[in-house]
Amino acid sequence: MSNISLLSKSKSFNGEVRRYSHKSNSLSCDMKFHVYVPPKSSSPSSVLWFLSGLTCTDENFIQKSGAIQYASQNNIFLVCPDTSPRGIIIENPEDKWQGPGFGAGYYLDATTDKYKAHFHMFTYITKELFELINQEFKDTINVNKHSIFGHSMGGLGAISLFIKTNGQYKSVSAFSPISNPTNCDWSLHSLKEYLGTENKEAWLQYDPCHLLKNYDGKPFDLLVDQGSVDEFLNDLKFDNLQLACKENSKINLIARLQDGYNHGYFYISTFIKDHIEYHSKHLNN
Repeated sequence: MSNISLLSKSKSFNGEVRRYSHKSNSLSCDMKFHVYVPPKSSSPSSVLWFLSGLTCTDENFIQKSGAIQYASQNNIFLVCPDTSPRGIIIENPEDKWQGPGFGAGYYLDATTDKYKAHFHMFTYITKELFELINQEFKDTINVNKHSIFGHSMGGLGAISLFIKTNGQYKSVSAFSPISNPTNCDWSLHSLKEYLGTENKEAWLQYDPCHLLKNYDGKPFDLLVDQGSVDEFLNDLKFDNLQLACKENSKINLIARLQDGYNHGYFYISTFIKDHIEYHSKHLNN
């Protein structure tokens, strides 16, 4: 018996966009996610995960990014999770789009009393949903070929998850990631709320700059795009990301400052082809 329920499906570029729901044990709530199943091929599809940014759901990227046509061309199976638990009660919730709370899970496992019952997005993405995708789509995908990328908070998540899971994903890239959240007032506030106000070592375990600077595993490439007129440029700490990678010879940073582009999906859709092809190259090597 399937552990997921099909909510909708639509044909697109000779494949199918599907939305599913399931009961999440790690988050203790019902969750939704999107996939794109590319057209049938002579070989199983590689899997590419996209982690969305603050305020987003599982719908934003699949609808706005323009990724589907390139996923279809490259035999890529897309997975688009939600950004936080849903349908739960948060005591005294904060009404801030930057988080903490709904749409702002920061892809971490919370440890504070207020959030630890539900906010385990790191475990949800890297274990529960990862295993669910491999099981439910084992006849369609190559379960040994997963890569990951993301935007803003999702870029933070993609880099952190790639490093912390030690080879689970074959490649990583990001659009305008929150690169140094411990050095940004509003993201640091969320880290404190999720992990404890004095737990500095725990904050660093979800800080891409810290993880990149201290990474000591197999060398890897990292493609990062950043818009030059991004309204959050000062907060994202793109320069700090470049410095962290420069200090570590095991990271080949491909940093691209895109002139005149801001933080939104028009920008993402302009460069999404590059990212899909980048991951396809790594997945097929």
